[in-house]
Amino acid sequence: MNDKNFMKIAISEAKKSFKLGEVPIGAVVVKNGEVISKGHNIREKKQNALLHAEIVAIDRACKKLHSWRLDDCEIYVTLEPCPMCAGAIVNARMKKIVYACEETTSQDHLCEKILSSNRLNHKCAFERDEVYKDEAAKILSDFFKTKRKN
Repeated sequence: MNDKNFMKIAISEAKKSFKLGEVPIGAVVVKNGEVISKGHNIREKKQNALLHAEIVAIDRACKKLHSWRLDDCEIYVTLEPCPMCAGAIVNARMKKIVYACEETTSQDHLCEKILSSNRLNHKCAFERDEVYKDEAAKILSDFFKTKRKN
């Protein structure tokens, strides 16, 4: 399976969040070309501020692999991670993150700063998925348009 398919799975997860009335973000953890776990936002459903898509996917991957160290794993996310999620990705020792669209409210590249910080003993490679950035952005845009109408 290639990278594009993994992001497509993350987009499918984001659509699950949309249907739940959650901010539509999806994440997929991959190890050796195999999907280990998936996640989507469930903060409202569970009333837990921590349950971002990335955290859900990381938690499920740790349980499946019986380890908090996900150093052979990559994560595919539909939106550039927030500082909490970027920190979790680094702390899980993930080797790479691929995200589809940038967080438009952040102009300081904080996610990238966290992922490459010299203060941390692990570095995480990061890249944008140019193929799916518009599709991921449209899901978010449609969600917020719907929210504003209601």
